[in-house]
Amino acid sequence: MSNVRNEIKAQIVRAGFTMQDVVDKLAEDYGWSDSVSNLSAKLQRESIRYKEVIELADVLGYDIVWQKRGSDDAAYLIPSQLPSP
Repeated sequence: MSNVRNEIKAQIVRAGFTMQDVVDKLAEDYGWSDSVSNLSAKLQRESIRYKEVIELADVLGYDIVWQKRGSDDAAYLIPSQLPSP
């Protein structure tokens, strides 16, 4: 398994979701395919887009945070500020 896949799958588990839960929520909230195999393939190929990662984080209840090393300043990426699907 790839590092991207491992990281994202670990976050899914930590958030208390199954892959099916996640794809169902992504389909409902963002119009993604409701196929677990489609998400798994994206993770395996490491072809998931940055916007998709932000949407995935959103359904898991996470924010993506850019923080300069050694700084307390952070920039948050808020899913509602992304263009509509």
